[in-house]
Amino acid sequence: MRKGRCVGSVVVAAMMMLWATSATARDQIRIVGSSTVYPFSTVVAEEFGRTTSFKTPIVESTGTGGGMKLFCGGVGEDHADISNASRRIKLSEVELCASNGVTDITEVMIGFDGIVLASSTKAKPTALTLRHIFLALAKEIPAPNGDLVPNPNQTWRDVDPSLPDVKIEVLGPPPTSGTRDAFNELALEGGCKTFPGLEALKEVDKNAYRATCRSVREDGAYIEAGENDNLIVQKLSANPNALGVFGYSFLDQNADTVQGNTVDGVAPSFENIASGAYPISRSLYIYIKNAHATSIPGIREFTAEFTSEKAYGEYGYLADKGLIPAPKNQRDKYRADALGSKQLRLAAQD
Repeated sequence: MRKGRCVGSVVVAAMMMLWATSATARDQIRIVGSSTVYPFSTVVAEEFGRTTSFKTPIVESTGTGGGMKLFCGGVGEDHADISNASRRIKLSEVELCASNGVTDITEVMIGFDGIVLASSTKAKPTALTLRHIFLALAKEIPAPNGDLVPNPNQTWRDVDPSLPDVKIEVLGPPPTSGTRDAFNELALEGGCKTFPGLEALKEVDKNAYRATCRSVREDGAYIEAGENDNLIVQKLSANPNALGVFGYSFLDQNADTVQGNTVDGVAPSFENIASGAYPISRSLYIYIKNAHATSIPGIREFTAEFTSEKAYGEYGYLADKGLIPAPKNQRDKYRADALGSKQLRLAAQD
């Protein structure tokens, strides 16, 4: 009899442990990553929470790099379900994910964004080129004899006599930001390519070329202002001589206080970014951890909301927030890919 009671108590205890585990299991989607994608994910999360029976997802602005570290940390309710990214996932991040058991990931390109060099509306607009940007912000630039030297330019007029005689002060994101990665690749390297000698370096030593063309100076001309793009907007209002680097959506939402400067003669407008005419344009992404689709409620439904025409379509509510929609054939493809994975189909059947 005692033995039966002992076994019974063990079974009851086990059942209580299972009940406690299921009662405390996470029932809310957790999203991390890009500060640029953050406002878009937040709007979708709010709409999702308002129109479904699921809880509103938690969205954290950690920067693309920081978000990928959290996302790739492992599988299980202690780890993020979705990562926002203002650039495509890196090979090193895919390898980090795989090393922690995160091997099944769905990529969704949600649209396009332009990286703007903005200034206060109190300042006179500046006509910049990619070459100007490189000469102003690169760590090393070519001297007249062709040798690379530490960047000596202190004012914009030092860069080009046509530019204002004001100190170079550019507020931008830190290295953990996808916006910073994209800016280095599209703007700095874009300007670097205008120097034939540096372009030729790519064929000789790709690592040296990359280090030269994408390294930002560290002497105070470029000021790391954190992952909060709204803070950069506020600082531009206080300092009309400064420029700020952030995504088009923040320009669109703050058009009363900041303006976008032209680059290579092209304004950072919705139409110019959508057409690819604006030279500092990039794709935006979300990455979904498929292993969580059957354990965290609402992932499939949230993905369906994000990739719906009413959200990321040409006339969707995300376009009203500054997202540049992808062409319809691309939207259809990413929607099908996102909702067609095996794990997400299983979630739909549960």
